[in-house]
Amino acid sequence: MQELEERIQSEGTVKAGNVLKVDAFLNHQCDVRLFDRMGSAWAAHFAGKHITKILTIEASGIGIACVAAQHFGNVPVVFAKKAQSINLDGDQYTTTVYSFTKQKEFPVIVAKKYLNAGDHVLLIDDFLANGKALRGLIDLCEAAGATVEGIGIAVEKGF
Repeated sequence: MQELEERIQSEGTVKAGNVLKVDAFLNHQCDVRLFDRMGSAWAAHFAGKHITKILTIEASGIGIACVAAQHFGNVPVVFAKKAQSINLDGDQYTTTVYSFTKQKEFPVIVAKKYLNAGDHVLLIDDFLANGKALRGLIDLCEAAGATVEGIGIAVEKGF
């Protein structure tokens, strides 16, 4: 998406360790109009797919996924939580992922009642660095018997 590329070039900075900082519009302050255009582009790209749910990972993917969902008929958005909490009860799907930016492993958890065998899922996230977060989301979908219909990433880091 040309607009996103231009924003990265004009407002993004590269920090130590090859970390791309785009917090002015993507993952700290959110440019909802940009998210809307990204959602529209993903909807056009996945037009032939029957998306029934969007799955992302806590936290930066949530805003993008929620805005994008409007372009898929307002399907539900589920986000995998990165920590167990007292509010997360019942049966759960759990896996472990390694965070490129935090440089550590953490669990990702989705309640079984929100991810099912009949779901046709679009995975959305803000960054693809090493693929570990996406692999974790795919593992959760496979555990649920859900079908992954596609993946939408705002920024893919090429090394």
